[in-house]
Amino acid sequence: MRSVLTRRELGLATGGTVAAVILAAVTSCSPASGTQPTENPGPRTAGSEGAVNGDTLIADVIGNPLLEDYGLFLFPITFKPPRPGDTLADVAGLLTWYSFVNTATTVDVISDLLQRRANGETVFYNIYTEAEKAADPSLEDTGLFIFPAQGVPEGTRPRVAVCSAGGGFAYVGSIHDSMPHALWLSRHGYTAFTLQYRPSLRNGCADLARAVSFIHSRADELGVDPACYSLWGGSAGARLAASLGSHGPSRFGGDDVPGPGTVVMQYTGFSEISGTEPPTYACVGTADGIAPWRAMQARTDAIAAAGTPSEFHAYDGLPHGFGLGIGTAAEGWIEDAAAFWQARIDAAGP
Repeated sequence: MRSVLTRRELGLATGGTVAAVILAAVTSCSPASGTQPTENPGPRTAGSEGAVNGDTLIADVIGNPLLEDYGLFLFPITFKPPRPGDTLADVAGLLTWYSFVNTATTVDVISDLLQRRANGETVFYNIYTEAEKAADPSLEDTGLFIFPAQGVPEGTRPRVAVCSAGGGFAYVGSIHDSMPHALWLSRHGYTAFTLQYRPSLRNGCADLARAVSFIHSRADELGVDPACYSLWGGSAGARLAASLGSHGPSRFGGDDVPGPGTVVMQYTGFSEISGTEPPTYACVGTADGIAPWRAMQARTDAIAAAGTPSEFHAYDGLPHGFGLGIGTAAEGWIEDAAAFWQARIDAAGP
């Protein structure tokens, strides 16, 4: 059985070589001393001098020095590691439980991260201190990627969204289930973060609570307005968003800061109703064998019955994990969800 290695353990085991990182993820053991990167035919275009495309090797993205050690978070290397020759066009094969994984979207996200890093921007924040991580090494595998608002007037403090991907609490499928959402939101005037969390409900909620607390405490530094912030999530990530939405960050060890102004949920069977739910937007496919659409509708209807704004959409024939749903019946759902959230912002006032 494969054990999960932290970022730090992978780095120590491999001496920083990308092929060895993948080998260590597969075998859960340190490679022999002197292991060198394997030679791969085909293009190696994720370096600092080349453009990213569907033929770019996943290993080259993970090992790109611009992404430091958090490049490991872009793919599920400790759950379903890529083979040495896998490219960005092969990402769909790594994302168990997901559908309609779009290579162009994957390339877009990675290109954005690399371009901003090349410009000297920060794209990743640690949410735990070094002392906390030393005491609990599992905290190494946490943090926030930031996608700053684009096209906003100078001096504007954009509103905040935090997006949490699913992955069955076995891995975090951010490259399909949260980063494309965050990039879209950033291009529409919001600052969006994606959460890298420890894959369990308890730990994931604690990490999301810490992330929300981090954003509130660093709002001036980050240049954002956290009022009426939104939590977005797909599948397991939607459970995190809904849990914090109902109970607030402090319930899970976070600071005493407000709960979200809106929760946006995709394809989850989460059915808990506490009576304290925030405005909620939910969507799912009718052919989802993991998250029954009727269960999602029942929860959304219960929220509406309590007098809280809610909106539900079921897309005919779609399976689990469709992400942005590009090229499907769900395409455009994110515009609807953002409009739902913006209406809550407008109603709350400045």
